[in-house]
Amino acid sequence: MEGLTDPIMRDVLTSVGSFDWCVTEFIRVTDSVLPDHIYHSYCPELKTNGKTAAGTPVHVQFLGNNPNMLAANAVRAAELGAPAIDMNFGCPAKTVNRHRGGSVLLDEPEVVYELVKAVRDAVPTHIPVSAKMRLGYMDRNFTMENALAIEEAGAAWVTVHARTKADGYTPPAFWDTLQPIREKLKINVIANGEIWTNADAKQCQLESGCDDLMIGRGAVTTPDLTQCIRQNTDQPLITWNELLGLQIRFLNGTYKKEMNMVGRYKQWLGMMSKHYPEAKALWDEIKRLKKVDEVLEKLKA
Repeated sequence: MEGLTDPIMRDVLTSVGSFDWCVTEFIRVTDSVLPDHIYHSYCPELKTNGKTAAGTPVHVQFLGNNPNMLAANAVRAAELGAPAIDMNFGCPAKTVNRHRGGSVLLDEPEVVYELVKAVRDAVPTHIPVSAKMRLGYMDRNFTMENALAIEEAGAAWVTVHARTKADGYTPPAFWDTLQPIREKLKINVIANGEIWTNADAKQCQLESGCDDLMIGRGAVTTPDLTQCIRQNTDQPLITWNELLGLQIRFLNGTYKKEMNMVGRYKQWLGMMSKHYPEAKALWDEIKRLKKVDEVLEKLKA
């Protein structure tokens, strides 16, 4: 969820959505224990008992290939108040994969096992450790081996994005491929990928056999999606005026550079325009604006 679920977006989405938990953007680990300010930058919720303002737990996610350093950083995150640790084996980004991180490790199930086990053995037993994976890197040759490796290493659950790295984010997601994983594993299997509507959620559950879902881009595009799924409705539960309030809350968040904040907001508005015609009209009005105050003025008008 790099570049998508930053602290400001987590605050906004959990204020209106109904999430059991959420995760940070992945924190890259290389050859050192990161300073505390890095953890607080990625997860300021560590200062509020590991929860967003709405009370939703925030799990700290790591990405890397050094078992000792992943373990040491996970311990430090737990000491700072992380309620759970998640490990990223799903990122398809070329830069990440080139540095032997994310989904490229799915060609090495034995390494996936080593990394998860190192973190599980290091972190206090009351702190859950989980992992997210794809069906594979360029193919599905090791799908089951990776899922079993994650389970055998002691993970509490595994989230499976129902596509390979080679599939990227191109539809469809192959939800039916999760059924054998769910049947084989004793730990919970959470389905992920291409869930944009309540109808998608129900079809994913039917095809995958999974009860639980991870919602990513769908929740950003439709902020009340989790509520729609829980109430089994395809009709929006919040009005556009209420969404405007969320957008104002977002723009009033803390960001290092004003231009980054405006760019981040435009990205979100562009995603919402897929489902809300009002978002498309608003985008046409603010697309050339560069200052937060100018955008807020348009929203309040």
